[in-house]
Amino acid sequence: MKSLLFLLSCLQLLGAAAADYKQWLPNTNFETAANWEEGRVPCASDTIHFEWDKVISVFVKSHHAVKDMYLPLNGEFILASGAGFAAFDGSWDPGCDSGSAARFGDAEGLSWFNPALWQPLQQGGRLFAVDEERVPCRYDDVIFEPETSFRVNVDSSRGVIHLRSVSLMGQTFTSTAALAQYLQGPSALLQFHGNSTFQVTGTACPDKSGCVCGNAQNGHRICAGRRCPEAACPSPLRPLGHCCEVCGAMVYLEFTPDFDLQQYRDRLVQTFLSLPQYAGVQMAISKVHEAQPFLGMALRSSAPVIQIVLVEEQGGSGTGAAAGQMAADILGDIAQHGEALGISSGRMEVASGTGSIFSGQTGISTWRRVLTETVLGLLCGLLLLGGVLFLYRRGTLRLWAVRVPWPWGRAQGPAGLEPASSKGFENPMFDVPPPGAAARKDARREAALPDTQVFYLNPLYDASEAEA
Repeated sequence: MKSLLFLLSCLQLLGAAAADYKQWLPNTNFETAANWEEGRVPCASDTIHFEWDKVISVFVKSHHAVKDMYLPLNGEFILASGAGFAAFDGSWDPGCDSGSAARFGDAEGLSWFNPALWQPLQQGGRLFAVDEERVPCRYDDVIFEPETSFRVNVDSSRGVIHLRSVSLMGQTFTSTAALAQYLQGPSALLQFHGNSTFQVTGTACPDKSGCVCGNAQNGHRICAGRRCPEAACPSPLRPLGHCCEVCGAMVYLEFTPDFDLQQYRDRLVQTFLSLPQYAGVQMAISKVHEAQPFLGMALRSSAPVIQIVLVEEQGGSGTGAAAGQMAADILGDIAQHGEALGISSGRMEVASGTGSIFSGQTGISTWRRVLTETVLGLLCGLLLLGGVLFLYRRGTLRLWAVRVPWPWGRAQGPAGLEPASSKGFENPMFDVPPPGAAARKDARREAALPDTQVFYLNPLYDASEAEA
């Protein structure tokens, strides 16, 4: 009850609108059975072992009788009111007939960037988040449940973790300076370890179209050790920011300054997710930097788009057919109301039971892509021509005129031309004439009129240079 009241006060203090709350799930409490290797809380006749070389902070909520307990060299016990330890007097303890060794588990490997260790408090039901956005984003509020202890590794690729606020040990920090003062205390040194510092702004995302999460650089940490289930469809899709491939559909939207992400999310929930035919579909929607191929690599572009991921709930058909139909309905809705919603164009990808299908909605972005491809083609052509001219000017490349006689007869050639006496044409690159070639060449030269020869004139060819 106290935890619930604390969370409600945090929501009121920080403003529930336009804020995402992520709560850290693991703890190092003495009374949490999962923290002990035996899967149970030690009883009075047990011998309790804390590894001597492990740094640990342990919150104790109640009173415990202890027979033997081995403590670490660097650690602390945080005692709630009325909590503590007392020596075991040997009296009978129900359920604790024979004493055994009870070992506290290792909390060193709990990483900040493990999406399975965070719980989004405002999501649930039909909405979910891709893996990068399950970890706290730069404008999120982070909550460590009160009356708990924890230890988390904050190693990151950037060395800085950006947040809106942090709530821990019953305190809420909305500025970097206030949090820094807490982090210098003895408890914080046991709770956080790693190479990162925290930057806390106290402000929400300033853009009504949403903000990019900012965890892309730590994507390898987020997906480390992740075991993805085998997709049920032959050509699954992998959403941006997600570790595993999915069967379903993805919709990408390009937007104008009038687009409002929260309002559009509500529209999709009320207009589509509430329909009976989509009862098994879950949705994730957020702003992302779209991946663009470059030299065989997929790089995130600077222009953001809105990504909508549609998948079927566990226990559904798994083919993604319902998600694909919903994606098509979303594009149909955009075709009718996109301008009013602040959406300039949209396209979708569908992974169904028969394979991967791509379709799109014609819009401003389509013409922009066509124009871009045309301009790139012209630039490549100009660069190629410029390279040829450069090599010619330097003398590296020589272009020669080739004189070729008309190879067809009078009936096929232009009027007034004599028919050639043999098929084919002379190859100036071939030096060895075939038997009888000289005689045939003299005969053709005597029979042909001066105007029967056709020349391919090369404006770059200099006759005086050829003679030299």
